[in-house]
Parts: sequence; C-alpha cells; structure tokens
Amino acid sequence: MTTPLTVDTNQARTRLHEYTVIDVRTPGEYASGHLPGALNVPLDRIRRALSDIRRTAERGNILVVCTSGARSESACKLLAEHGIDTTTLVGGTRAWAAEGHELHQPVACDTRAGWSMERQVRFTAGAAVLLGLLLGWLVHPTFQLLSAGIAGGLVFSALTDTCGMAAVLGKLPHNRPRATDLDATLAALRGR
Repeated sequence: MTTPLTVDTNQARTRLHEYTVIDVRTPGEYASGHLPGALNVPLDRIRRALSDIRRTAERGNILVVCTSGARSESACKLLAEHGIDTTTLVGGTRAWAAEGHELHQPVACDTRAGWSMERQVRFTAGAAVLLGLLLGWLVHPTFQLLSAGIAGGLVFSALTDTCGMAAVLGKLPHNRPRATDLDATLAALRGR
C-alpha cells in the first residue's frame, strides 16, 4: 500500500500542468466550479474507475480534490489500497478559491448554481430538526425524536469525520453523474 502525498494550493498551482486532476465531488458540486482541467469521478464511483485511474497514474501524477480535502483523502486512501500513487490538495477547492486561484465551470453547464454537499447537509439537517420540533408541537411530542436523531447523527458525524446524510444525498438525481458523463470522463482518463 502506498501513502498518499499532500500539496498546498500554491504548490498545486505551480505544478498543475504535471497532474491529472480528479475531482471526487458530486456532479452538481463539480459544475459549480472546479480546478482547471479537472475530471469528475464522484467518490462513490471511484471503484468503477480504478483500472483507468491506475493506467493514468502509470503515465503521470494524479491530484485528487474535493471541497475541503476530506473526500479526496478518502479517495486517496482507497486508491493507495489498490497500489495507486496519488496526491491530495490540502483544503480542497475551498482553499484553492480562497487563495484567489481560478475555478472553471463546464461550458455546457446548467446556469443554476449547484449547492455544495456541505450546504445540502446543513439544509436537510436543519429542515428535519425544524420539522420534528413543529410536528412535536402540533401533532404529538414523539415527533421530537426526529430532531434528537438528527442531533445525534450530527454529533456522530463530527466524531467519526463521516457523514451518512451526505452519502444518502449523494445518491439523489441532481448529485449523480449520468452514465454518459462518467463514461466520457473515463474515456478522457484513457486518453491522457
């Protein structure tokens, strides 16, 4: 098993031409802005892309990115388990943008701004807590257990640095790549 490397935004910017950049965020997040030249392979689809990523890694360096660095770190660990050397961007696209570096949007992208997974989780958790409190007040106090369950899930998420709600939200249609999109990305990986 290999150990994933890390680079900061300035190191990545100066060496961007050396990397094949793989963005492991959802298609909606990717469409809202990504590193120049990045290819979108959502984290839950990495296993399907293993052979193409391995061939790409044999020809050059791979930089894996996400919003904050957490998902890209998970992807790098998975790829390392399969003997694929990768590098991850510390702080992800959020740090990249904060440093004033350019983010690209697909030309044919829908003009609606996609919500980041973090924003989707905050919205869903907040809405579920409010719903539980409202139903507990209007219908029956037992509905407040919904709010307690969400609170417990958030604490668990923070302690384990995982997010079950994000995993569920990632399966929604607006967060899923169309098969043709992933196939095109894999073809682009093969051509590199």
